[in-house]
Amino acid sequence: MDYETARANMIEQQIRPWNVLEMQTLNALGEIRREDFVPAQYKDLSFADVQIAIGDGEVMLEPKVGARMVEALGLKPAHRILEIGAGTGYLTALAASLCAHVTSIEIDPQLSAQAEINLAMAGITNAALVQGDCFEFCLDPGDHGRQFDGVLLTGSVVEVSQSIRNMINRRGRVVAIEGRHPAMQVVVYGADGSRRSLFETCVPRLRNVNDNPSFIF
Repeated sequence: MDYETARANMIEQQIRPWNVLEMQTLNALGEIRREDFVPAQYKDLSFADVQIAIGDGEVMLEPKVGARMVEALGLKPAHRILEIGAGTGYLTALAASLCAHVTSIEIDPQLSAQAEINLAMAGITNAALVQGDCFEFCLDPGDHGRQFDGVLLTGSVVEVSQSIRNMINRRGRVVAIEGRHPAMQVVVYGADGSRRSLFETCVPRLRNVNDNPSFIF
């Protein structure tokens, strides 16, 4: 496969049409080698408009979905963000190339270890992997509370909890996937409590999400 041509086609045919238009994001998409973060058996799908299985029910998001979610964070060079769900580290690398630092939590120890290897191979030095449960991390944030300029959730939740929203500072925002199958949407929360919907999608749950109905009759 001609990876460079495939990467360029991904950007021009999938990502730009989805209103990912900031040059810093497009440049980062051109520089980060997505194929290096894809499991070996799926290399030929590296630039396809599909979710890619990465093990234990987790997936890499479609390129256009991941790119638009990262762009929705509104990253600036001084920003520090929290990513929930590192997966193989691709969006970690993309975000890290656009901001000062990424703290990324991954509950699966094998994926966390692989993400660390992938990020090192890609030369990403401003990202820290935390292997553990994101909900425990946010409920007991220690020195982390309200220090992040953005939080990115790469798996779905029924609704973004207040403990996660508490992780952002007064200028920050949370980009997440909310809802129940098949009706999910990517949403952006502001520090002022505002909420807006960007687009519909459907992705697997974050591990340990409480998926009980809101009302029991």
